[in-house]
Amino acid sequence: MRSKRYQEAQTKIDAKKTYPIQEAIKLAKEASNEKFDAAVELHLNLGIDPSKGEQQVRGTIALPHGVGGKTKKVAAFVEPAKEEEAKKAGADLIGNQELIDKISQTGAIEFDVAVATPTMMPKLAKLAKLLGPKGMMPNPKTDTVGANVAKMIEEQKAGKQSFKNDGTSNIHQVFGRVSFTEAQLVDNLTALMNAINKLKPSSSKGIFIKSASISSTMGPGIKLEV
Repeated sequence: MRSKRYQEAQTKIDAKKTYPIQEAIKLAKEASNEKFDAAVELHLNLGIDPSKGEQQVRGTIALPHGVGGKTKKVAAFVEPAKEEEAKKAGADLIGNQELIDKISQTGAIEFDVAVATPTMMPKLAKLAKLLGPKGMMPNPKTDTVGANVAKMIEEQKAGKQSFKNDGTSNIHQVFGRVSFTEAQLVDNLTALMNAINKLKPSSSKGIFIKSASISSTMGPGIKLEV
């Protein structure tokens, strides 16, 4: 049974109408009926061909107000000389070949994001089939491969987000929580939209963002003006 608040908010949402960001966020907060601090998500449909490698849209962003929720568990795949640096930066799992072999054997992924040094990437190929489909394979494009181990870990712990399109040309990305103020959500959503707009592939012709909507985790979708 939906709450009275949800039902009242839903009557204000016209499924055929597109809303300015400020109004859409106000409605999303009002329509949230969850008993937990629900995520607020952006859903985009892009004018790209996802089968073409040069038209993939992929990037990272540190949102102005973070995204809330739990702190990410970070795995650092580094050579022994970098292990102390990773530990001081707050990595939850640290290792090299031995850790790779263990994950390969058990299939257990006990972390949310992985970072690695360039030296470790050839060895990590062993986990590509396990991590790749989940979007968890370290990649220079998502700032999860590099020599500065501490910087990568600290950024992930601070809430840096990675996003990319799926096989149906859509991007789904959390940009905050229902408990955030409207102003915080507007700031985050604006920053995210701007970041994605800048990544339009040169070979993608026509309208880049074909449709956009936002919703709380279990709330109704609200179409955005784009």
